[in-house]
Amino acid sequence: MRTCMRGMVTRNWQLHSTNCSQYPMASFNGWGVSLIDGLDTMWIMGLYAEFFDSIPLVANMTFALAPPNYAPFFETVIRYLGGLLSSYALSGDPILLSRADDLGTMLLPAFNTTSGLPAYSVNTVNGKTRSGWNRDNVLWAEALSCQMEFKYLAHLTGRAQYYEKVEHIMQIMYNTTVSSGLFPTKWDVDLGTPTNKDYSTGAFGDSAYEYLLKQWLLTGKTEPKSRDLYLKSAEGIINNLLFLSPKRKLLYVTDLAYETPTHAFEHLSCFLPGLLALGAHTLDLSPKDKELHQWAAEGLAYTCYITYADQATKLGPDVMIMDPWTEGNRAGTWVNHLKDWEEVGRPGGVPPGLREVPVMGPGNRDYGARKTAYLLRPETVESFYILWKTTGDVRWRARGWSIFEAIEKETKTKSGFASIETVDASPSPMRDEMPSYFLAETLKYLYLLFSEDDLIPLDTWVFNTEGHPLPVYTWSNWERQRYHIP
Repeated sequence: MRTCMRGMVTRNWQLHSTNCSQYPMASFNGWGVSLIDGLDTMWIMGLYAEFFDSIPLVANMTFALAPPNYAPFFETVIRYLGGLLSSYALSGDPILLSRADDLGTMLLPAFNTTSGLPAYSVNTVNGKTRSGWNRDNVLWAEALSCQMEFKYLAHLTGRAQYYEKVEHIMQIMYNTTVSSGLFPTKWDVDLGTPTNKDYSTGAFGDSAYEYLLKQWLLTGKTEPKSRDLYLKSAEGIINNLLFLSPKRKLLYVTDLAYETPTHAFEHLSCFLPGLLALGAHTLDLSPKDKELHQWAAEGLAYTCYITYADQATKLGPDVMIMDPWTEGNRAGTWVNHLKDWEEVGRPGGVPPGLREVPVMGPGNRDYGARKTAYLLRPETVESFYILWKTTGDVRWRARGWSIFEAIEKETKTKSGFASIETVDASPSPMRDEMPSYFLAETLKYLYLLFSEDDLIPLDTWVFNTEGHPLPVYTWSNWERQRYHIP
């Protein structure tokens, strides 16, 4: 997922940390994040010898952090806890569940805030918490991206606290009145209320929208409140955050800052087409809404592809600023262009934002790169994989193959793969880092995209935001009573 992890992995899975200013410890606690993040990828790829060679290392993990060190809650949940739970679900090895239960217990003090929203970080020995760069705020993505992991852990262990802590957060969201289905990106940890009027599917909000749909799917479609929140949010995103570029009519998603679009388009937001496609595939939508969600998914995914194809390396930049329309900031709103197209009889049969366009070189594009690096991120190939599985359109495979070839050509080193500094220069200078999500997500989604077997069926497994598949389950009667599930 979706933040900054730094560090280079060598063949013996040791992590060499480098500086990462946003987080207090670049190696995410020093517990071997690349090993845990990569376990389920090894299993899925059939690397069973390597998988079982790793089990003794996991068995000896204590997850202890000597004070004054703190574990970032969000990253620890999605990478470590998600990785352990997924590997257990795939392999059935009880050691993995035991370690997941240990870690889950150690992370529970993060919820001991006045509101119940999680603190930024927690010490796993003494349970003390600490705020981060955002001070007394929690990002919406960080507060809403623990439900899948802790609810599944509650299902496996019968420990009510796991369910109650994260469902309390959901209750806060159910009881909050928000504008147009969009949730602000920052929340007061003490009061449990929003502290800004910014809306985003980028780093501050992305996986929260994702978990609204996915926790409903994961629990066997038995928690309709989260589904309803997703539907309202998806409508809000489509109506307010989707825009067309003026030149090639590329469909993109951006942020609103106090109702004003920033026209920033993050690579992180390229998860959204996959989410919308998954929703269109699994939800009982009206034919009109299903068509709308599917169009949005395909148009956004195509733009993500074009931002790769435009570059000299054929890899996409981390953040772009899209050109606005000269008529004003709101002139490019996708739903307005879509309405105009439908009113004149849908000429060409392809809605605006989905038409294939020529690749453009520097100076001729619809955007400029604010951050030129490619950080080995998975979001684009993740969406291609979901679109391939839900539509059967081979173009998503072909586009994914071009990205795989570019990764091989531009980022491969003797000891792994490296992020690169400048996507529009080939070869580009490399960074001394390989994020653990490259193993957990990028390689996994590429492997699944080209596998002829349906290794992880989307109707029986749900991926967490770090690409860790968890099996669909339903709450039993005793669980409903114990956890007070309606």
